[in-house]
Amino acid sequence: MSELARLAPNAAENLTPRQITHELDKHVVGQAKAKRAVAVALRNRWRRQQLPPELAEDILPKNILMIGPTGVGKTEIARRLSRLVSAPFLKVEATKFTEVGYVGRDVESMIRDLVEIAINMVRNEMQESVQGEATGRAEDRLLQLLVPLAQRPASQGVGFDPETSQVDDLAATREKFRKLLRDGKLEERKVELEVEDSSAKSFEMFTPQGVEEVGINLKDMMPGLFGKRQNREMTVAEAREHLIQQEAEKLIDRHQVATEARRRVEQAGIIFLDEVDKISGREGGRGPDVSREGVQRDLLPIVEGTTVTTKHGVVKTDHILFIGAGAFHVSKPSDMIPELQGRFPIRVELTALSEEDFVRILTEPESSLTRQYRELLSTEGLEIEFTDDAVAELARIAVEVNSSTENIGARRLATLTERVLEDVSFEAPEMGGVHLKVDGSYVRKALDEILEDQDLSRYVL
Repeated sequence: MSELARLAPNAAENLTPRQITHELDKHVVGQAKAKRAVAVALRNRWRRQQLPPELAEDILPKNILMIGPTGVGKTEIARRLSRLVSAPFLKVEATKFTEVGYVGRDVESMIRDLVEIAINMVRNEMQESVQGEATGRAEDRLLQLLVPLAQRPASQGVGFDPETSQVDDLAATREKFRKLLRDGKLEERKVELEVEDSSAKSFEMFTPQGVEEVGINLKDMMPGLFGKRQNREMTVAEAREHLIQQEAEKLIDRHQVATEARRRVEQAGIIFLDEVDKISGREGGRGPDVSREGVQRDLLPIVEGTTVTTKHGVVKTDHILFIGAGAFHVSKPSDMIPELQGRFPIRVELTALSEEDFVRILTEPESSLTRQYRELLSTEGLEIEFTDDAVAELARIAVEVNSSTENIGARRLATLTERVLEDVSFEAPEMGGVHLKVDGSYVRKALDEILEDQDLSRYVL
């Protein structure tokens, strides 16, 4: 097995294409072609990891371009994919970027963001591996806060009796407190703990972009602004969480974390680049927009394969998988510059959703809208039931509104359902113990008045 094969953090990396599509089917209705393309791309990552390093280096990922109207599942596939795979995953909108020379985010920032995601992923895994030792150390530090242990005298002299010494008395007291601590009887006791000032972390978020590229380390230049610590009073339960975190940080090797994170980004990273169609216009278009073709040209080396400098080291992008997506209502994939078109060899067209698809979306997924509302309102003691004709009516109206106004796909269902249950959601706290049946007539009564007024429906629905 190659060096790359050891990068798979868990069994999710070894899912077959059929298993991947099956998992996506639980949350996304239809769009079989898009699911298959994504599943094959993920499986190819695993296949490549099994090859000898010299051959694996030459096998580049086949990037995917998803084409379809809004609300048909492009983003949902990406969102579910990020939960399914254990590889570093980043979803970003192409419209966030501007051509170099303009005010805005540069395209390399998405690689730096992906590295940060990988850093957190690897750090969390390593912290879990040392959780037992960190918990033991945290307990010892808690006992020091609860019962400060006096230092044994440097010169004890002849006749010193350790059984009656103050040190041993304190040690015995400390063991009694250890038992109380483990029994959970001291959880609400207050202790004072030194913690890092959160304002220092907040300041780091606003440091100028590009600082890491030119090698400036603000922590070294202005140490007083970073890592500032302060004493805070908190309960034992709260202090335990802080101490476990602190001890786990001490036990892991930061250099090892950074090295492994960079390796995972380079060999298994995935970037979902949404709204690609918004940057697909060619130069000479109307309006004062920041050069869209310029953004494409800035993206090209990242997608083709280049090196990006991050504060955790240099990252090569050759084997990162890019999944582009866009509605392409106005522009076309052929409007992209030819070089960038060639870097997305797999094209998948997602189909518009039908009335039948809307019925399935309302009922089949594990987190369907109808289930979400049932569970939300059950917290108030209100039992709500959606009949088949209510679901069918919601689907019918969603298709009607989409066809007469802007077609926003499945997102229309959330607007309609919220409107239907608006009064119920407001009055739910006073409806405990009530069983409410939402049928077709209930849905029509809630929506017909708005649907009849075309001008109003454009704003409300």
